[in-house]
Amino acid sequence: MVFTISTCCSANSSVNPDGKLREREIVVVIIMGPTGSGKTTIGTMLATQLSWQFADADAFHPPANIEKMSKGIPLNDADRAPWLEAMRKAILEWIAAGKNVVLACSALKSAYREELRASPEVKIVYLKGSYTLFAERIRHRHGHFAGEGILAGQFADLEEPEDAITIDAAKSPEQIVAEIRKQLGLP
Repeated sequence: MVFTISTCCSANSSVNPDGKLREREIVVVIIMGPTGSGKTTIGTMLATQLSWQFADADAFHPPANIEKMSKGIPLNDADRAPWLEAMRKAILEWIAAGKNVVLACSALKSAYREELRASPEVKIVYLKGSYTLFAERIRHRHGHFAGEGILAGQFADLEEPEDAITIDAAKSPEQIVAEIRKQLGLP
């Protein structure tokens, strides 16, 4: 799996003074947002265009979490703790191995994002959109365990990031990926 975290801070050693990423720096970009925001679609497309690895945070959930979400039961902080720990470990391993990775992860709360920001190489991109937009998308997708039932809980838990690249999730996937690449200075 690959996690992608995008943050924009000039103190990051992998960022030039103009805010653009330096070439050949190891980066993990986290694409965050509630269910239905397009994290997997955007993350997969970005990773493919850059020839990076893609990881989906859903694969880090223990079976009990997946069962709860399948029943429309929102997760709490205790449910998310082992999930966040597993992702943080993976992020550190990717960076140590010199892998560029895009990770699709809800990362709804500030504390979760801080847990995942294991290194300055982690960047966060927030796919911002309305409840109505995401609910509509969920109604049209099939085969995913997270349904519309957990969306309200995710919006209640969402603490919008102030230190991430924020992209309008209503744009087309192509527009979103192009904007992420522009914001991060990726060719």
